[in-house]
Amino acid sequence: MRLLVAEDHVHLGQMLKDMLHAWGYDPIVVNDGLAALDILQGANAPRLALLDWIMPGLDGIQVCREVRKDIGRPYTYLVLVTGQGGKQEMLDGLEAGADDYLVKPIDAHELKARLNTAKRILTLQEQLLQIQQLLREQATRDGLTGVWNRVMILDILTREMTRSQRERHPLGVIMADIDHFKLVNDTHGHLIGDEVLRQVAQRLLAVLRPYDTVGRYGGEEFLIVLPGCDLETTMTLAERLRRSVAAEPVTWEGGCVHVTLSLGVDAWDREGGNLAALLGSADEALYHAKHAGRNRVRRQRNCVSVPEEMPD
Repeated sequence: MRLLVAEDHVHLGQMLKDMLHAWGYDPIVVNDGLAALDILQGANAPRLALLDWIMPGLDGIQVCREVRKDIGRPYTYLVLVTGQGGKQEMLDGLEAGADDYLVKPIDAHELKARLNTAKRILTLQEQLLQIQQLLREQATRDGLTGVWNRVMILDILTREMTRSQRERHPLGVIMADIDHFKLVNDTHGHLIGDEVLRQVAQRLLAVLRPYDTVGRYGGEEFLIVLPGCDLETTMTLAERLRRSVAAEPVTWEGGCVHVTLSLGVDAWDREGGNLAALLGSADEALYHAKHAGRNRVRRQRNCVSVPEEMPD
């Protein structure tokens, strides 16, 4: 485990470094507070630090306060080390953001025990963060396909619509539906249907740009949000998505099935309209694509279906 030692006495700093190495730590030793703060605020900063109270540049108290100001960073466990062993000094250190307090001369056994405590706390915190991330993923991701779920994709679309209106940039949306998906389930079973959904989602993601967004809108339907895309660009991307899914069958151990998409397209292009109208228009275009024979892209403007390139 990487550990920062900020100690202005060079000889003591070296002694601590050697001791910590023997205990399996990877210590970084500096001799002033400014250098300590620079490391703790840098990339890949150590999560554990021993800070001398009195140092050139910044003292240990000031370093603690500065580190605690940056609430967006991973938590750093801070241990103040000082020759001033009064109760008030201990309280001042804890008030400044220190997690623990050691008095010089440092007792090796006490130091080792307190560092073990620090490691346990940091490990518990890491586990809590992992659980928190998992819960966040479960709340915002579709558990089957890994793309955004319905609530999240609609939230993303709402934010992108607001930004597009503010910045006067176009915004494209695509409603994509897997053709004859019920037949896939009825013929091959729901486990194969799940595999079809997963592979279709991956093919969509492979075609889209890094800043485009796809979510499972419901059942076998996907909603795709395309920032900066006018209607023609959205049509082009929709056709690429259609071709990507239709190009190869979905395969699994022991079988395969040919899958196609029907796609409905619209875009907000600074001519008025709102989120509900944009979604409704794309959904109606999807209806026309399916009604026209499936495996095709349609756009919907003023309730008129405009045929696009015929399927392969």
